[in-house]
Amino acid sequence: MTVNRRDFIKSTAAAMAAASIGVTLPGTERKLFADTMTWHKTVCRYCGVGCGIMLGKRDNKVVAIKGDKENTINQGHLCVKAFFLHRVIYAKTRLTQPLIKKNGKHVPATWDEALTLVASKFNEIRQTHGPDALAFYGSGQAETEETYMANKLFRGCIGTNNVDGNPRLCMASAVGGYLASFGKDEPIGTYEDIEKTDLFFLVGTNTAEAHPIVFKRLVEYKNRNPQVKIVIIDPRKTPTDQIADLHIFPQPGYDLPVMHAMAKVLIDEGYIDEDYIQNQVAFADNDKAITFDEFKTFLEAYTPEAAAKMANVDAKDIVKAARLFGQAKTAMSMWTMGLNQRTRGVWANNLVHNLHLLTGKLGVPGSDSFSLTGQPNACGGVREGGGLSHILPGHRVVGNADHRAAVAKVWGVPAERIPAAPGKHTVAMFEALTKGEIKGMYVLCTNPAHSLPNASKYWPGMRDQFLVVAESFYPSATTDYADVVLPAAFWGEKEGVYGCTERRSQHMEKVVEPMGEARWDAFIIRDLAIKMGFEKEFAKYQTAEDIWSEYITLTKGTDMDLTGATYARLKKERGLVWPVPSEDHPGTYKRFTKGDPLYDALPAEKKQGRRMYFYGKPDGRATVFARPAKGPEEPVDAEYPFALTTGRLLEHWHTLTMTGTIPELNRAVPKAFAEINPEDARKLGIADHDLVVVETRRGKLEIPARVIDRPMAGTIFIPMHWREWMVNVLTIDAVDPGSKEPEYKVCAAKLRKA
Repeated sequence: MTVNRRDFIKSTAAAMAAASIGVTLPGTERKLFADTMTWHKTVCRYCGVGCGIMLGKRDNKVVAIKGDKENTINQGHLCVKAFFLHRVIYAKTRLTQPLIKKNGKHVPATWDEALTLVASKFNEIRQTHGPDALAFYGSGQAETEETYMANKLFRGCIGTNNVDGNPRLCMASAVGGYLASFGKDEPIGTYEDIEKTDLFFLVGTNTAEAHPIVFKRLVEYKNRNPQVKIVIIDPRKTPTDQIADLHIFPQPGYDLPVMHAMAKVLIDEGYIDEDYIQNQVAFADNDKAITFDEFKTFLEAYTPEAAAKMANVDAKDIVKAARLFGQAKTAMSMWTMGLNQRTRGVWANNLVHNLHLLTGKLGVPGSDSFSLTGQPNACGGVREGGGLSHILPGHRVVGNADHRAAVAKVWGVPAERIPAAPGKHTVAMFEALTKGEIKGMYVLCTNPAHSLPNASKYWPGMRDQFLVVAESFYPSATTDYADVVLPAAFWGEKEGVYGCTERRSQHMEKVVEPMGEARWDAFIIRDLAIKMGFEKEFAKYQTAEDIWSEYITLTKGTDMDLTGATYARLKKERGLVWPVPSEDHPGTYKRFTKGDPLYDALPAEKKQGRRMYFYGKPDGRATVFARPAKGPEEPVDAEYPFALTTGRLLEHWHTLTMTGTIPELNRAVPKAFAEINPEDARKLGIADHDLVVVETRRGKLEIPARVIDRPMAGTIFIPMHWREWMVNVLTIDAVDPGSKEPEYKVCAAKLRKA
């Protein structure tokens, strides 16, 4: 039976609500919540919101799921994906034994055989070609403990900084924006600001589908407070629009002039906070310091009329958006991939921060410039844990000798073992693999053959070099190329910590034993390290707590101090928001201001007359940037007149290795489609459900059309989930020069009926 998307969402809404409060409905399993059930605290496996989940276990099997009512983030509610998440544990595609490729086919192997092969091959590559011929590619889905172990093996023992991960593809520009504007990564505030703000500014985010629990909180808050305003900047209509007071639709890739024009209106009409600017803000044109007056001069080119012409929007809407932002007592900005996945993603992030810095809407309840994270541990394991090529655990950087020495001391390795230069970022890493400069790669908990931009360009490298994939599901686009596939324990089968969007670290309990011969990723890496000859460095790790306890020593005294977030405490509490420098510290609501332990510890003379001190900056001042309004790397032209953009859907996630195993989700949205504006469809003679060909300079895709008034005229939207309709063979792999994040969100395309 085919169920359309609307009916599916409608039919599951009541069941999800019931599950969130621990009851059942007629037609569901009658004994689901019987006394034999035990409930176990964990965190959702999907996006970076960090929703709390309770797993129901009976007879050593997970049989039920419900929202954790004690978790402050979701308060017991779950999105439709999470409602079915426990069933993914027992998917038919679960990988339960090691596989080795022989004569072009994967055959079962013992753990000893598989790890011995990997260890000998990695050691051979290292000895023959040097440590930089090896690389690790990780994930924002891996636990902090897992990324930490990989970091130690590859940096501290093998001796390469070729350590990167898929957050490079989604959140690196947010990192760059925070560092450039505020001096430290990650948001100033928390989700607590949602219920305290007067205005939400949503830029490049389909919050309703990508972060549905955050959207639920926005909807409920606005329903209780109709005076709250919501302004959206996004080139596509989405379900998020149902709560919008104003939606500005810029041509894809041209929103920078809109935000410059908003800044100009704020200044010209007196909505700025001059005292805040005088005491807490500096101005810069790229790396050159400028004055406030020089910044105003820069903005003269961005009148609402000029910006409207650049972005193809209405100047009156720009003025209205600026006035709504300026008149609101508090404002909370939120954004995600629409802002980040751009060749000027860092600049776009800076321009959002500019609006808050000019108006002083930071460091107070209800105001924040708040990036929404795409993966459950992209913050905790990667940004905080040091899982990118230029950083180390505890928000350290590889270019700082003191930082390298501090990490090496804890790891028990020579400081000179960790290279001083950053390794290769994701796109450069896979380019090097394709060229044969990298000859061996370990891929953990991700599917780059599907998720990389311009994906087919990098398939030969995965095929020709020695590729090891640790994964819970088989097959995938990436395991097809793997020489060795290692079965990893899945969520619910392992213990560990996730760090979510609001700086909150949360403990996940191991509920059941792994299926078959699957093992925890951290212990796979430990056992591989020992086989490679690093027994002294790795034999000591016997539990997840061993790893976490060592890791948090590297956060002591840093802006993300987790010293007080011990396992004993995390097991009892619903997460802790760093900095949390001691076991009796409650966690920190706002950074850079009163209540932040680093701010409170500053000498009185530094804080005098300043309600915020940005301690990551030499002078304690945040930076407002004058950034040129550069458009996309590949603008449309006469040959390729359409802008192609990509994204997620409510029911599915990433490359379908998880949601694709759930029949209900597949029935709701069984295949991909190309959203086409009705005006474009009429011109090209395309009807709904027709097969069309979408082509870019990198490839072409035959796909069903969905004629709908969501993308603006001249724009095509294709979801990124399906291997059969892999949109990433079309996307461009040009990267932001600052963050090295690719421009998934816009490239030039042409369209025709198949």
